[in-house]
Amino acid sequence: MKRVFIDGSAGTTGLRIRQRLAGRRDIELTVLPEALRKDTAARRDALNGADIAFLCLPDAAAIEAVGLVDNPDTAVIDTSTAHRTAAGWVYGFAELPGQRERIAHSKRIANPGCHASGFIALVAPLVRAGLLGPDARLSCFSLTGYSGGGKGMIADYESDARSPLLDAPRQYGLGQSHKHLPEMAALCGLEHPPVFCPIVGDFYSGMEVTVPLFGAQLAGSIDDVRAAYAAAYPGPVVHYDAAADENGFLSAGALSGRDDMQISVSGNPERLLLTARFDNLGKGASGAAIQNMNILLGMDETEGLAIGSDE
Repeated sequence: MKRVFIDGSAGTTGLRIRQRLAGRRDIELTVLPEALRKDTAARRDALNGADIAFLCLPDAAAIEAVGLVDNPDTAVIDTSTAHRTAAGWVYGFAELPGQRERIAHSKRIANPGCHASGFIALVAPLVRAGLLGPDARLSCFSLTGYSGGGKGMIADYESDARSPLLDAPRQYGLGQSHKHLPEMAALCGLEHPPVFCPIVGDFYSGMEVTVPLFGAQLAGSIDDVRAAYAAAYPGPVVHYDAAADENGFLSAGALSGRDDMQISVSGNPERLLLTARFDNLGKGASGAAIQNMNILLGMDETEGLAIGSDE
């Protein structure tokens, strides 16, 4: 039985990971008493006593936590932004070529950002296939449920006295310095980060990331894009769907409560919409963390994940 510790188990992602692990018979979860949850010595002992440690902390605290780990056998899965492009860390998006093997043999895994997961899933295969050049200048808009903002934003949206401004979708990241931009460029091999328009809506969970393209931007056709996705994403976690819509609409909440990701291509040869739909708390956060843990443990990577509409 493997020992697991969640440092930061009171946050949204930490709570979801803890809930997922509660029913696992192959996991022994180390839980600190509330009085010791922020005690450095107690955390150090728990981190070094774990086979796998999840860090669900702000960036600075995650960096500090990594510094507490001196057991070479402890594998760390960091859900913060701190190490996603750092040397010595493996990016935890298993569907990239060769990434499962890298994850399986690493002790330092950086869990991907939610918006970034969708963008990378859409763009990386096209750069890899030569359909987009590394100098491509792209844009991306992304709709997310309010749970992506953590406990504070959840409280704001669910308050009886909430602002009426929350009744409509709200664009943010207006300064074009969103924390996901470095990984979005780096993992796709792009020289320029995209113009990024994240939008939070009045729904709890779900995410829809879209990259619009002119056909002239491609060194190939819309059919070549579809073929690249079909080859890259046979499932079970990330899958290409040739007919993904709801009577001409695409809902950002279609995969809420699930841990898989649906890739689709809409439009025509002149103007394309590349879309990734998933749950910002699933494949965008805790689901990806559990998938990475399963890979580290040499298990079926879908163990404990909700895959498909019947889950």
